[in-house]
Amino acid sequence: MEVSNNSSLSYEQTGGLGPSGPITWDDATWILTSSFIIFTMQSGFGLLEAGSVSGKNEVNIMMKNVVDVVFGGVTYWAFGYGFSFGQDEGSNPFCGFGSFFVDTHGDDMGLVYSTFVFQLSFATTATTVVSGAMAERTKLMAYMIFSVFNTVVYCFPAHWVWGHNGFLRDLGVVDFAGAGVVHLVGGASSLVAAAFLKPRIGRFDEGKTAPPMNNPAGAIVGMFMLWWGWLAFNCGSTFGISGGKWKLAAKSAVTTLISSFSGGIVGIGLSFVVYKKKYDVAYMINSVLGALVSITACCALVRPWEALVIGMVGGFCTIFVIKITEIAKIDDPVGAIGVHGGGGLWGLIAVGIFAAEDSLEQLTYGRAGLTHGGGFYLLGVQTLCIVCEVFWSGLVTFIILFAIDKIIGLRMSAEDELLGSDLVEHNVGEWPNTNSDSKEENEPKEKIEDSDKLENRRHSLLIGDSGWSKATRLYRDKRNKVRISSIKEQLQSSSTSETSTNRTLQVSLHL
Repeated sequence: MEVSNNSSLSYEQTGGLGPSGPITWDDATWILTSSFIIFTMQSGFGLLEAGSVSGKNEVNIMMKNVVDVVFGGVTYWAFGYGFSFGQDEGSNPFCGFGSFFVDTHGDDMGLVYSTFVFQLSFATTATTVVSGAMAERTKLMAYMIFSVFNTVVYCFPAHWVWGHNGFLRDLGVVDFAGAGVVHLVGGASSLVAAAFLKPRIGRFDEGKTAPPMNNPAGAIVGMFMLWWGWLAFNCGSTFGISGGKWKLAAKSAVTTLISSFSGGIVGIGLSFVVYKKKYDVAYMINSVLGALVSITACCALVRPWEALVIGMVGGFCTIFVIKITEIAKIDDPVGAIGVHGGGGLWGLIAVGIFAAEDSLEQLTYGRAGLTHGGGFYLLGVQTLCIVCEVFWSGLVTFIILFAIDKIIGLRMSAEDELLGSDLVEHNVGEWPNTNSDSKEENEPKEKIEDSDKLENRRHSLLIGDSGWSKATRLYRDKRNKVRISSIKEQLQSSSTSETSTNRTLQVSLHL
């Protein structure tokens, strides 16, 4: 059967995605174009995180952004989309069922596939948020496994809020573009992951300050890429341009930009005060991004002046949460908990305060926030949404990380962490030589492929670096004592002479 250009799918036929009303082919073009732009946000996340971590881990954190897409993308196609938006028998208020291994050959092919791509870009973003909080101390293999299963963390809250029969949607929860489903879920997961992993070696030692950014300019470029992608993130969530959707898309662009402007002003102002007339790059980046997260839930439902207020509060909340995590000695190298957790929490609350009733696409289900005479109902269900999403994402993330840690180990060894994951996991960089008497000092350094040589070089680093923290020295001394004890036992069992013993011990301490 030939389908005309005016054909459309109903709101329910597409899984309850986007605003109410039919979705036309023109809408599908808008959705697909927005999806492509949102996908570029992965580049922004990568540049931001690579610029924020130390130089010895920048390649690794970029690799983890790739891992988020390739592993998380496959699992979302296989079962994530089905659990979020499936409508087969068995679908219920807690999860969808059906549409597993997304495929279709019918007349709705373009609409189904464009819908899937859009939601896929959201799902991979939720996982990427967590990578920053786990940076510089997580094994790549362990992170790959986490990326596979983190789809479970995202797909169920997506059904609760956006699915055609999700229980939070039935209660009237409003989360227009995912401040809760994407960002609060990612922020809560980041909090659990960072606390579970514990801080990087020496991060909170007495007298130590936060490590400097590796590439502040690169991090700012990453912020601009995220800023650009956020416009598609929010405007694309109108899920089309037909009917009144194009008006909501235009409004979303204006409120998104104004919110980010005011958030950036707050960050710059706080930096000027806290750092005594200095302008901290991280303050500015995080406050802008926090404001963008904050406006995401209600960008199509508030007026520009309200967006200004939401962005200002969002910027402040972001910096405040980052400081609280530091006081609690929770190590978050890129500020993901503050940006996505703090910003997402405030964004959902802001809906209950500032959202106006939507007459174009019925986005608020006939309700309004406090400032528009809607009473406390919307604020109440928004708070319930926060509780549900934080509890779910925190619990499931902990279960996944606990299982990975018990099976293969989650955290890098102290030796590998100090060497840097770029070197030990990707063979990027040169192995340092700390033995000043070595004949190889001025010779070209070759890549070490033999496992025994690699282990020996690691031990030489344990002996040679005099600038490590007290905790690292204790680890080094304990490791050397174990090795010396083992050598003694071997020598005693083979009746080796005392001279040979002393010589062997000297060699051991230089390996």
